[in-house]
Amino acid sequence: MGDLTGRTVVITGASSGIGLAAAIDMARRGANTVLVGRNPARLEAAAAAVRGVAGGRAVPAYRSDFAKLDDVHVLVDHLRQRYERIDVLANNAGGVVRGHQVTADGLDATLQTNHLAAFLLSNLLREQLRGGRIINTASGAHAMGALDPADLRGAHRRGLWRQYGSAKQANILFAAEAARRWPDIMSAAYHPGFVRSRFGSNIGVSAIAKVLPFARSPEQGADTLVWLAATPRVQLTSGAYYSDRKVARPTKETADPALAARLWEASLSAVGLG
Repeated sequence: MGDLTGRTVVITGASSGIGLAAAIDMARRGANTVLVGRNPARLEAAAAAVRGVAGGRAVPAYRSDFAKLDDVHVLVDHLRQRYERIDVLANNAGGVVRGHQVTADGLDATLQTNHLAAFLLSNLLREQLRGGRIINTASGAHAMGALDPADLRGAHRRGLWRQYGSAKQANILFAAEAARRWPDIMSAAYHPGFVRSRFGSNIGVSAIAKVLPFARSPEQGADTLVWLAATPRVQLTSGAYYSDRKVARPTKETADPALAARLWEASLSAVGLG
């Protein structure tokens, strides 16, 4: 991997699991890490853990609940005031949402917390990210999705895992379309594998992962994220979907540029930018 010394890296979902493991690894490599999380106590503990390996560098931590788009706007205000340039934005926040929940913004909670909030954050930080990278934490679960850009409010939700798979499709399609629309930014999505973390704690998935022999540690799950952040850009394919540091092939639907374009326009409208 390349050197991250002096680079500013913003990591969402950084208070535990893959996000925290990536933050610690990148801080060890010299990055100026910025943590974003939802739970204040876990976020404070995560910042303390990252400071322990940061060599005296500050570790800013911002609370932001991606189920509220207003929180994303507040986060952006803080980041714009502090940073003229962001070298890496790791859109890692997200998870499985039990039941059919609609946010205060009138959007499906699974799609908002996994895709739309990150889409809004990336668009609002467009200027700071010029010459940088956007890395989306996706999943092999995208194969279960049936994404409909015309239904980001979830009127026709088709079950917990189908909706989660659709959100992970959106992560991959967003990265591909960002590469086409923003060629000055390297964009990618990646599959971390099945990781022992707080992911899915509200439906018992994290408890199951703890006892499965093939479940990865958070550090193993974060490996490709850190690799995408630290590897020289000329060695990477912008817009690609990665697994275990290699370009992987998503489902045919998830690789459809027409679907990616429709999703982009629908997402702009959903988050109030279109």
